[in-house]
Amino acid sequence: MSNRAERIRQALIGGRNQTWHGTETLRRGLFLGAALVVTGVIMHYVDLVLIGAPLLISGVLATLAAPSGEPRVRVTPPPRTAESTDAASVVVEIEPGENAELLAIRLPTAGVGGPGPVHLLPASVRRVAAPLRRSAWGEGVDVRVDHLLAGPDAMIVHGPMVGIDMSRTVLPPLDKLPVGPLPPRPAGLVGAHRSRRPGDGVELRDIRPFQPGDRLRRIDWRVSLRSTNGELYVRERHATADADILLALDTRADVVPELAEWSVSLPGATVRPGGSLDTAVRAAVSLAASYLRLGDRVGLVDLGRPQLGLRPGVGRRQLLRLRNQIVVCASAAGWSPAPVLTEHQVPQGAVVVVLSPFLDDAIVQAAVHAVRRGSRVLAINVLPEALIADRSDRWGEAVRRMLLLEHGARLTALRDRGIFVMSWTDGASIAELLRRIRR
Repeated sequence: MSNRAERIRQALIGGRNQTWHGTETLRRGLFLGAALVVTGVIMHYVDLVLIGAPLLISGVLATLAAPSGEPRVRVTPPPRTAESTDAASVVVEIEPGENAELLAIRLPTAGVGGPGPVHLLPASVRRVAAPLRRSAWGEGVDVRVDHLLAGPDAMIVHGPMVGIDMSRTVLPPLDKLPVGPLPPRPAGLVGAHRSRRPGDGVELRDIRPFQPGDRLRRIDWRVSLRSTNGELYVRERHATADADILLALDTRADVVPELAEWSVSLPGATVRPGGSLDTAVRAAVSLAASYLRLGDRVGLVDLGRPQLGLRPGVGRRQLLRLRNQIVVCASAAGWSPAPVLTEHQVPQGAVVVVLSPFLDDAIVQAAVHAVRRGSRVLAINVLPEALIADRSDRWGEAVRRMLLLEHGARLTALRDRGIFVMSWTDGASIAELLRRIRR
């Protein structure tokens, strides 16, 4: 299909389409008009002459007033990366040439996916601005300015010319989440999470006698003045440390509540709006934004395609890289027989967050193996809450019940092996669950 589309594109942008040329209407009008006039004169039929004369005259006039010049259409491309709330636009500048009357151009329309419909405008228009608004995240073609210019009566045209595909990457949206404490990484020196070792933190650890090397500003003067032995006492606090969080995204399956739609592909899209993969991606980027804001390190693992992972990092740049990489993972999503989560992908002491609908036993085994290697694992279930049976199949309700029973057994197996399990709704309970993991 791609080779055929490329041949069609080359045929449309090459040859006589790049010059002004007559249409089939012009040729048929001249031929039929001349034939009717000649036949009417020879056979003395005035009716034929009256029918053919207007066709012949209109064709001759269109040929005499043929447009000239080389039309030009320049497009100012939109930004390659955008947020779902951004109100961007594409600007098209047109130089139609002389005697052009009509312009047919494909422009995007707000609320309509893809390059949009074809608009018919007068050739006097020199500049057009079209809005770009795509609520669905991911990569897609938003602009392709196909155009055609026509002369009087649209009998002589220039085109059609196929424009260049201009794609945009709409990043997954971020939701502000209340984050909970993560277990600090032993190698970390600074951060937002309390460590077990003493240091320059905020939370009080102990009050002890003054020792050589203690700073004077740590002296607790109230306790020291009340002491009977005349010794000085200092406040010892917990040090703060950063932590690693690894988002393990299961891109092998993308399901919706309707079981009948599981085997149906969505044309022109790789992620189903409101499906399990859409929910997992939104949860992943929201968690990443929350913990990167605290100064923690966040990484990404694609369980279906491990080569698309992202090493843990910090800062706003890491968040932008992670959101773009998640779009790449979603565009390459597809079934693979076994998820990949090896010890080389998980930093020591990191918290692994597995986001999956848990539709097979392989994902459960991958999470259990991560626990056995010493990692703390949090399983986030993104399977839609209310599955709808296929009513066209008499076994639809039985299939739905069997899926729910198997799914519940997998979640129970995760809990039995020390893995904390939660269902993702709005993420409000993530903080409390992480506090439980911390304890």
